[in-house]
Amino acid sequence: MQTLEQLRSGKLLGVTQLTISEGLTSFPQEIFTLADTLEVLDLSHNKLTELPDLSVLKNLKIAFFSFNRFNHLPHAFKQCEKLYMLGMKGNQIEHFDEDILPLGISWLILTDNRLKALPHSIGKLTKMRKFPLAGNQLTTLPEEMANCRELELIRLSANQFEVLPEWLLRLPKLAWLAFSGNPCSISPKSALPEVAYESLEMSELLGEGASGEIYKAHDKEAAKEVAVKLFKGAVTSDGYAHDEMNAYMSTGAHPHLISVHARIEGDEKLGLVLELVPSHYENLGLAPNFETCTRDTFAKCTRFSLETIYSVARAMVSAAEHLHNRGLMHGDLYAHNILIDREDHHIYFGDFGAASFYDKANSLYEKIEVRAFGALLEDMLNLCSDDQNEGYRYLETLAQTCMDEVVERRPRFQEIRI
Repeated sequence: MQTLEQLRSGKLLGVTQLTISEGLTSFPQEIFTLADTLEVLDLSHNKLTELPDLSVLKNLKIAFFSFNRFNHLPHAFKQCEKLYMLGMKGNQIEHFDEDILPLGISWLILTDNRLKALPHSIGKLTKMRKFPLAGNQLTTLPEEMANCRELELIRLSANQFEVLPEWLLRLPKLAWLAFSGNPCSISPKSALPEVAYESLEMSELLGEGASGEIYKAHDKEAAKEVAVKLFKGAVTSDGYAHDEMNAYMSTGAHPHLISVHARIEGDEKLGLVLELVPSHYENLGLAPNFETCTRDTFAKCTRFSLETIYSVARAMVSAAEHLHNRGLMHGDLYAHNILIDREDHHIYFGDFGAASFYDKANSLYEKIEVRAFGALLEDMLNLCSDDQNEGYRYLETLAQTCMDEVVERRPRFQEIRI
């Protein structure tokens, strides 16, 4: 985090990244003195309502203006030819005019705004790969978006869709789709035991995500150690906390899914009591970053044996088949949502924030998730040293089959043999 005073004093000349959050009500003109070097600009958590033309920032690649007070998507970016990521989450945006964005945009974040429609020109953003739109008032998508054939991830949760367009389900590279909290995704009612919050002795924080926090706790009534997920209740990039809770409660028993024991009684605390995963389990991968956009990252020294990849692949196919038999699409099938025991290769698949219920009569939803499984396989195979044998070549072919750009040609999970 830098300061406005540093910017005005000239101490920041030559920086490539600038982050200022000081309740700004107007765009600091001194930012233009960084035009030759600035690549990342973050003016989130301010009070901005307007922006000047930013075309002088000729090297700008990433711009965040989330949690400000815009009621329209600014026209400021049209000539920023290197801009590929724009974040405008948590504003009050109602208007999105035609032809106001550079065609190189590949990641556009409009979560938690007030949009009722998108411009037809969105179809010209043919390089777009990632498009979070949860928490708006959309009822449909422009047909021109069918031209966005590079789109891999879209979040449509917490909108007003009665139906999703068929062309969306047939996009050749779409692998991560979320649409809970819409009329087209109705969550079944799941009966779970309830426990009083007072009966849980909370201890250490185990993890935190967009939708909430997970704590280690002692369940005094059951006399055992558990995990407790407390939801924030707000709209996240994946959707509503209530929908994530419903998804968790509907997963059913499976050896590679974390068991759900109970929900916290009443509505004052929105939370679930879960099986406590042993501390020696660790994340299989890390979340995507600015460079990879939609694909997972891994620690620098990560290598996978063929045995590990086969074990993970079998478990994931089994878990995914189980979920889709219930008409539940996970929506976020990624290595960073998988916990693994490095000794015996047992895994748990978690984080249902992007999960959505769908009509099982339409197999396209499942085949979208099959592509995500293919991407997981490909990412792991790229980090495998045993790449000269028949087993490796089989998985390599399977990954490509699962990622076939003709959606109908992909197998269903029950047809995958590993």
